[in-house]
Amino acid sequence: MRIATFNINGIVRRLPRLLDWLRDTSPDVVCLQELKAPDECFPAKAIADAGYGAVWHGQKSWNGVAILAKGAEPILTRKDLPGDPDDQENRYIEAAVEGILVASLYAPNGNPQPGLKFERKLAWMNRLLLHAADLAAQSVPAVLAGDYNVTPTDLDIYATRSWGKDALIQPEARARFARLVESGWIDAIRALHPDRPMYTFWDYMRRRWERDAGLRLDHLLLSPALAPNLLEAGVDRDQRGCEGASDHAPAWITLRPVRR
Repeated sequence: MRIATFNINGIVRRLPRLLDWLRDTSPDVVCLQELKAPDECFPAKAIADAGYGAVWHGQKSWNGVAILAKGAEPILTRKDLPGDPDDQENRYIEAAVEGILVASLYAPNGNPQPGLKFERKLAWMNRLLLHAADLAAQSVPAVLAGDYNVTPTDLDIYATRSWGKDALIQPEARARFARLVESGWIDAIRALHPDRPMYTFWDYMRRRWERDAGLRLDHLLLSPALAPNLLEAGVDRDQRGCEGASDHAPAWITLRPVRR
């Protein structure tokens, strides 16, 4: 089974790019972020015509997440991250697909920092840590996939000082990501590629794609129950160079089938 995560940066605008990628790579499950569209504008028919069932939680102008499954209908289990009933930002969705619990998440950016937005980022990540601990305690085979808006280490960002004050690289955010890994969740790409940058994001500004001035923001974390099934992991970085591309490239993993 191949599971991918892709910050599409506007599903209506980039639908042709998404459909081409689905046709060319045929992932079994796709986690999308930054739909930037309300629920009624989600292109369900076009995605169904491409062979995918879908669940989604959109939001006008920003945020929004979805899960696609090839030849199947994802079974929705939740549309929010537990822990804050007043949270109005649609950043998390979870569904069961072929014996695996799959989450698509879009963590807050946190800029500018310090400040309220950064505090909200850390609070959201604290909620993710608690939910991840619950899933691990239940031995659920699960994938937490998406745009975490964190570069876990300096290997995950090109050599620069221009991002020094950015929320994406602050030690408080990195520490929360590290706690996920230390608690038994596997950072799949880093587990199989310990020494390569494996960038997934290149800002549109300052020719950063052309200079390969990238960051690794998009991660697939496997629960302890699922980690032994990991076979491959990679990034479809060529997608970032396509016309009309998102500023992110899809990251993906391949898993052995889960015994049920």
